Amino acid sequence: MNFWETITGSDLTREWKAFEARAAVLPDDYRAAWKQIEVHLLPHGNFTGRNLMPILDSALGLLEEAAADGQSLDEVLGDDIQGFCAALAGGEGARTYRDRWREQLNRNVARKLNRLGG
Repeated sequence: MNFWETITGSDLTREWKAFEARAAVLPDDYRAAWKQIEVHLLPHGNFTGRNLMPILDSALGLLEEAAADGQSLDEVLGDDIQGFCAALAGGEGARTYRDRWREQLNRNVARKLNRLGG
C-alpha cells in the first residue's frame, strides 16, 4: 500500500468492492448473514476501518466455505450473530469506536475541570 492509497482510502474501497462481489454469489441466507456481520463488526473498527479488513475477510471466507460444504447457518454462526461478531472483534465487551471516543471526552473534561479547580 502506498502513501496515496493510505491517505485517500482507495485501498479500502477496492477491498470492500471485492468483499461485496464475493458476497453477491453466496446463497440468500448467507448474504443476509454477511450483512448482519458487517453491521455488528463495523462499530469495532478504528477510524479508517483498516483493522477490520482481515477479520471481515476471514468471516466472509468462513461463509463461503460453509456454503460450499452445504452447512446451515446455525451450524456455522450459531443463533447469536452479534455474539459471534463480538468474539471475532476481541471478545465480549470489546471496545467500539464509541467507547474510545467517550473515554477521550471524559479524559478531556476531567483535565479541564482539574485546571479550573486546582
